[in-house]
Amino acid sequence: MTSIIDPSTIGKPKHAARRRHVRTLTGYTPEVDEKGVEKWPRGEEKVWKDGLRGVDKDIPDITKSFVHHVQTSLARQAYNLDEAGAYQAAALSARDNLLVNWNETQLHFNAKPTKRAYYLSLEFLMGRTLDNALLNLGLKDKYTDGINKLGFGLEDLLEQERDAALGNGGLGRLAACYLDSSASQELPVWGYGLRYQYGIFQQLIGPDGSQLEAPDPWLQHDNPWEIPRADVTYEIRFYGHSERVDGMKAVWSGGQEVLAMAYDVMIPGYDTKNTNNLRLWESKPKRGFDLNSFNAGDYERAVESSNSAAAITSVLYPNDHTTFGKELRLKQQYFWTAASLSDILRRFKNLGKPIGEFPEYVSIQLNDTHPTLAIPELMRILVDEEDLSWDSAWDIVTRTFFFTNHTVLPEALEKWPVTLMQQLLPRHMQIIFDINMIFLQAVEKKFPGDRDKLARMSLIEEGFPQNVRMANLACIGSRKVNGVAELHSELLKATIMKDFVEFFGTDKFFNVTNGITPRRWLDQCNPRLSQLISETLKLPKASFLKDLSQLEGLLKHVDEPGLIKKWAAVKQSNKERLAHYVETTTGHQINTQAMFDVQIKRLHEYKRQTLNILGVIYRYLKIKAMTPAERKKVNPKVVFFAGKAAPGYYIAKLTIRLIVNVARIINVDPDTKDLLSLFFLPDYSVSLAEILIPASDISQHISTAGTEASGTSNMKFCLNGGLLVGTVDGANIEIAEEVGEQNVFFFGHLTPAVEDLRYQHMYHPVPIEQKCPELANVINEVSSGRFGDGGVYEPLLNTIRQNDYYLLTEDFDSYIKALKLVDEAYQDRTEWIKKSIRTTAKMGKFSSDRAIQDYAQECWNIESNKLP
Repeated sequence: MTSIIDPSTIGKPKHAARRRHVRTLTGYTPEVDEKGVEKWPRGEEKVWKDGLRGVDKDIPDITKSFVHHVQTSLARQAYNLDEAGAYQAAALSARDNLLVNWNETQLHFNAKPTKRAYYLSLEFLMGRTLDNALLNLGLKDKYTDGINKLGFGLEDLLEQERDAALGNGGLGRLAACYLDSSASQELPVWGYGLRYQYGIFQQLIGPDGSQLEAPDPWLQHDNPWEIPRADVTYEIRFYGHSERVDGMKAVWSGGQEVLAMAYDVMIPGYDTKNTNNLRLWESKPKRGFDLNSFNAGDYERAVESSNSAAAITSVLYPNDHTTFGKELRLKQQYFWTAASLSDILRRFKNLGKPIGEFPEYVSIQLNDTHPTLAIPELMRILVDEEDLSWDSAWDIVTRTFFFTNHTVLPEALEKWPVTLMQQLLPRHMQIIFDINMIFLQAVEKKFPGDRDKLARMSLIEEGFPQNVRMANLACIGSRKVNGVAELHSELLKATIMKDFVEFFGTDKFFNVTNGITPRRWLDQCNPRLSQLISETLKLPKASFLKDLSQLEGLLKHVDEPGLIKKWAAVKQSNKERLAHYVETTTGHQINTQAMFDVQIKRLHEYKRQTLNILGVIYRYLKIKAMTPAERKKVNPKVVFFAGKAAPGYYIAKLTIRLIVNVARIINVDPDTKDLLSLFFLPDYSVSLAEILIPASDISQHISTAGTEASGTSNMKFCLNGGLLVGTVDGANIEIAEEVGEQNVFFFGHLTPAVEDLRYQHMYHPVPIEQKCPELANVINEVSSGRFGDGGVYEPLLNTIRQNDYYLLTEDFDSYIKALKLVDEAYQDRTEWIKKSIRTTAKMGKFSSDRAIQDYAQECWNIESNKLP
């Protein structure tokens, strides 16, 4: 006899009713005897405890750990160790220290059941980890000395680390800051994301100046910062069919099953042992190899399922201009949310609490609409697997989730074709239809006969094809909805969420202005400024790096000549560091006595890099037309751009091409090169930002009013003493309120005027030559071929000539006046440095520590839980 399987059960759920939550190797807590004393689980307690290591405290321990990893983990020795190997050894040594604290933190939180919050983000732009780990451990100086004794320099080793390619822009960097702040505030918060094999792409610049995309294989060398968790896996289903079995309940079966395997990344808190976790999911085939196909000679089919599964976590943001790309992106979102919810539910069930108490122990923050599928997925689990009634399940869901919206642009709100979702996630489409029907019945009851309102609030957008509106689903399925700056939150309530505010009331909608972590964006990227602040305030760094409001103490010293001189010296050294980077990467030399003007953002029409480059061309043409005597009065300026355009975003890519080709002309023009130079620095990353931001004299945040939700790079520049040039938009407004409008340079129309101006453009257009002659001249120079083939740029220039949705023609003159004010203010270098000091001093509001406390108190209802 032998065991047999019923072929009809293949592909069906193993547990039709309830999932079994198995306790894995993570999450064990000590058992206690009848007196409440902890029992040692196995072996001799003394032998075990004698073998446990602690966090390294002195240099000999650090060097011993380093050499140990060279000898064992890397299987190398001093004779054949290069800087790349030395980085790996240093990273593994630092990771050992993090793991000591990580294990203690997990044991602490598991031993005392407490409410936890989970942050779901499709991006986590973490940046380099070694420097941050050593800073938060308080061991940077000792590692520096120890590594020097071993014949290496820590700064050289830090350069060996590749940025983790887990994000693209501000969304991912915000998530990273929030994880850092949660750990530093000793809050029980875990992050959940995807372990992308290749990230978004490596940005290269072609001979014609255009952006080229290459794979970014950031994992080609071992990543020392992650812990593979082969014991933490979940089966995730796609396709198949869903059959109703009892009212709202259904059975989803068939289709494709893949495995989600966990990788843990430790998130150390600053000046605390508390170390939280970022859990990333990698997709793997459930059965990696089709032996029958292989034996039949069909080798491609033999590995088809393996390749299909691996593709899910291969690339961040696959190009969704194709049907395949759309499907893959939707697969990513469900795979990640389903695996994360399975893991969260397992951890909750280990507490032994009834499922109805789930919201008392779990809060889940949806960072933008990407994780919205978690709402119907939790409904599916509660109704289909936990046998809850629909109303009970919906009550749990709407007390568990919280939604952060990051846009007011209607075209940026995520939608998915109904046909695609029916094919890929048939059960979830059923649930979404059910949610929609019940919700719209409630809307009709409250607003009888208002069919337009029903159409706007529906989860389904009618048309060909029909689409599922993910923002609407996130809004009605969440307990609270927040914007990320005061203006943005008010616009949300007045525009895209207006109907929902009228239905739910204003209490559901609130604001949490974004924030940045001062550890990375002051101390790590600008250590000389951090040290100067410490000396000036006579405070240890740990004091103001955990309470950024203490920087206001600088205002007492703003007129001191000694501080002004030292502050200027720090800025100059940062400029020289950036100049060295540019020279070593591009071969070009930079005038470090010039003003440094920086714009670093994802390339998008609403962020208006086009306005900036047209302003640079205007400045170039003006200088060209000057006499030699007039040129002597010109304020020398170096302009920097950096950022990536989405591979399918043609207009944004044309903007990059224009920037690069303008730079090729003006940087070699003998009339202007000493007064104006321009650089596009490719492959923007957190590490590059850490060089650019401390060096800036001014930074540009020039979105069309009412289009930028918040921004966080504006906060980073101002924290490092760079002054802000911008529109009255996003968090620019709150920064100006804090630092004083006399220390920022505002321009452009205000948000209330934008829609009227767009209406005028559409129905009563005025020729650009009449409305803005200076801009018309600049555009004509580009069209004429002054910066290469002018015909190439016609699609970009026509967006300004024909419709000008982002109002460049309306704001150009005001923009040029603002830049003129910048030039005039820069002439008085003493007063300029005072503006810089005042700006840094008033940035306390924009710490992510403050923002994460807002979430903890307003949404999650969690408290700090300090380790003993």
